[in-house]
Amino acid sequence: MSKKPTLAVVGATGAVGTVMLELLTEREDVWGEIRLIASARSAGKKLMVRGEAVTVQAIAPEVFDGVDVALFDVPDEISAQWAPIAAARGAIAVDNSGAFRMDPEVPLVVPEVNAEDAKLRPKGIISNPNCTTLSMIVVVGALHRKYGVAELIVSSYQAASGAGQAGIDALQDQIKLVAGTQVGSKPGDSREVITDLGPFPAPLALNVVPWAGSLKNDGYTSEELKVRNESRKILGIADLKVTATCVRVPVITTHSLTVVARFDNPVDVNAARESLRNSEGIVVVDDPENLQFPTPADVVGTDPTWVGRIRASLDDPNTLTFFVCGDNLRKGAALNTAQIAELVAKEFN
Repeated sequence: MSKKPTLAVVGATGAVGTVMLELLTEREDVWGEIRLIASARSAGKKLMVRGEAVTVQAIAPEVFDGVDVALFDVPDEISAQWAPIAAARGAIAVDNSGAFRMDPEVPLVVPEVNAEDAKLRPKGIISNPNCTTLSMIVVVGALHRKYGVAELIVSSYQAASGAGQAGIDALQDQIKLVAGTQVGSKPGDSREVITDLGPFPAPLALNVVPWAGSLKNDGYTSEELKVRNESRKILGIADLKVTATCVRVPVITTHSLTVVARFDNPVDVNAARESLRNSEGIVVVDDPENLQFPTPADVVGTDPTWVGRIRASLDDPNTLTFFVCGDNLRKGAALNTAQIAELVAKEFN
């Protein structure tokens, strides 16, 4: 009987790391030893995983000795430094940061879409896409297999947690400030009440902010370019036309997107809907007569990508419009990383 592989979770004490430990407890037990790794200030803490209290170790080269798969749920600069070290010590690094996503020698993997790419890892590193891309790409990938996607026009509605704990704290503080007030009745009144914007460029409570990420070329933000570049890489279409507008909304967790997808072939909306129902990792909630469609309030804390408002274009037989929701801390981060790791774990059987 083969020995189960050893797993390391780097960043185990962080927000995504916490979700990762929950997933490791909930999902099929494919791992042997699980090591929890974090910064020196967290060393010695005990965290529960699979019903056992495991002591957190300080990150150092030697903690990766004997590790088969190392999950990185840490900022870009930490992954950039330590994922190659883990790989050099014999581990396969699965990175949830943006450090390696566009590296041509590092596969960008979504198991429901391009699982086979996980084996193409000359650097010993596999990358996890951005949470916004992940919130739509499982649905896009399923439709691409059937119709061949040619263009995507995307508008995102991104939760505050996409900006980290600072985003969550800022939104919750702002909600308290505006509760019971008449904010929103005249121009600029919310800025009079909300003076601490947190990581956002404008008040988020009772508002939407058409900005996520940092400014890049031609007026696009880093988040919008991630959607474009990552979709191209995951789908294997280097010249895929993608236009994204990323918007922050007053939701704690779960990203939503409206996607207008144009395909190489005509789309039958009923056949497309049925195909999505039969696709892995997707839940279809699409009953407009009874006002049934996914919302973040229904999707938060769940693993699948939820899709509804599926409509054929009135003007183009090759175009479909739909609305998707995905928990940005689960499938958008920890879950997809765990799924990639499970793909790799099968290689040890």
